[in-house]
Amino acid sequence: MKRIKGGTKVEAGFYWRAAEWEIVTLSGDGGTLPGDASEVLYRIPTIGMLAAAPVMGALFVMFLPFIGFALVLKHLANLAVEGSKSAALAVGATLVPSWRPGEAYFANRKGHEPKGEAKPEDAKKTDTALDGIEKEIEERRKS
Repeated sequence: MKRIKGGTKVEAGFYWRAAEWEIVTLSGDGGTLPGDASEVLYRIPTIGMLAAAPVMGALFVMFLPFIGFALVLKHLANLAVEGSKSAALAVGATLVPSWRPGEAYFANRKGHEPKGEAKPEDAKKTDTALDGIEKEIEERRKS
């Protein structure tokens, strides 16, 4: 097999791109090979192509089921990875503290219930404390 660089003008025939495992066919007067100068193609004689085609077809038929199994397993693995990611995010979201600065929650939350009902005496103490603060504010405004 003759080694030829990509982008070279050649005669008609069969050329094998080793990097992509692709056979390029040029018919008629020939043409330019695909790719750039760094890519290598091999010229395959017509007799060699006639011998290689059935072997390549047989290999394809033999390995096609394995290719199908590999694709299905890859798809299932991708689903498992995505499911694990979403589950980890869901668990992580429940572990994040729910407190957000700037937001007020006036409802009692679990573990923060009042220890007993408010007593009227507590309300009177609060009222007298507030009255004292009101008086202090009024005095400061006047001065």
